[in-house]
Amino acid sequence: MAIKITDDCISCDACISECPNNAIYEPDENWAFSDGTSLSGEITLLDGTTADADESHDAKSDEFYYIVTDKCTECKGFHDEPQCAAVCPVDACVPDEDNEETEEQLLAKKEWLHG
Repeated sequence: MAIKITDDCISCDACISECPNNAIYEPDENWAFSDGTSLSGEITLLDGTTADADESHDAKSDEFYYIVTDKCTECKGFHDEPQCAAVCPVDACVPDEDNEETEEQLLAKKEWLHG
């Protein structure tokens, strides 16, 4: 499952540089699939729909840092554990029970993001 950031977040900035997928954004910061990935131009998402990787999407939170689920791989293929959770001083990075994925799905997402 993907990781999410709870409202316990103190916006300390520790997690952002640790994310290998650039899936973590500051409050009120827009995001794109192409940010920190090899994706660009028109892409086919893992659900089969298409999108513009460079299109800017609205921020998912205006109060605390947030993780874009479609870009989170729980650091599979990079590290043994989610790095955001490992460095978070207030344990605000937790499993997102609404977005469960198998290890195979997470590794496929990593390959999709980074080619």
